[in-house]
Amino acid sequence: MHNKQAIETKKAPLPLGNYSQAIRIENTVYLSGQIPLNSQGIFIEEDIEAQVRLIFENLKAVAEAAGGELNQCVKLTIFLTDLANFSIVNVVMADYFKSPYPARSTIEVSGLPKGAKVEIEGILVLDAHT
Repeated sequence: MHNKQAIETKKAPLPLGNYSQAIRIENTVYLSGQIPLNSQGIFIEEDIEAQVRLIFENLKAVAEAAGGELNQCVKLTIFLTDLANFSIVNVVMADYFKSPYPARSTIEVSGLPKGAKVEIEGILVLDAHT
């Protein structure tokens, strides 16, 4: 069995349930889905762009707590309550990632926790020496 290490940082919101902000197994980190909560757990009800930026900041903080950086993501899954916001997500992603970009799936869902418009999860692979 692989050694499973929970990752936690106060720079991102604590989980709303029985899960970890991320789990690291060897050099792979599985980032739990983030909705637009600030590090104090307060829901940000601003526009979709502000929500996406906050989510990427939270994912960045968790990636750094795991010993990596957000651009090491190899896979993102994005859940949107309205696919009309797809282009906004693309614009914001360009501020956080450089080529080669992570693989990605975007799925429209009927609802997300706390009425969020977007939730994003990811998988990153750390350098072997990290």
